[in-house]
Amino acid sequence: MGKNCLECGEKIIGREDKKFCNDACRNTYNNKLNKDSTNLMRTVNYTLRKNYRILSENNPEGKAKINRKKLLDLGFDFSLFTSIYITKSNVTYYFVYDQGYMPIENDWFVLVKKN
Repeated sequence: MGKNCLECGEKIIGREDKKFCNDACRNTYNNKLNKDSTNLMRTVNYTLRKNYRILSENNPEGKAKINRKKLLDLGFDFSLFTSIYITKSNVTYYFVYDQGYMPIENDWFVLVKKN
């Protein structure tokens, strides 16, 4: 009794624990499995990537200052971030992966990078 490929159903020749007949079937199967399943997920992931790119391009040294208007002009979406960090002195940082920002006075933000 032989096993069949999880993607195309072809009979598998080779190792007993093999699940796919070739690399193309393995890649196709995993791409289907890992793709963003809904438009909402695709939109959120796209926006997070865009926010990350905006923060990292405007923070090459690891610490910078930028105003809200410039971030909005670049397409930054303040409603999506990956985590919040609150310091002991009650200062709130919003992070998109390792790129963060903290609101300061007069619509300005400090950009930081986690090490």
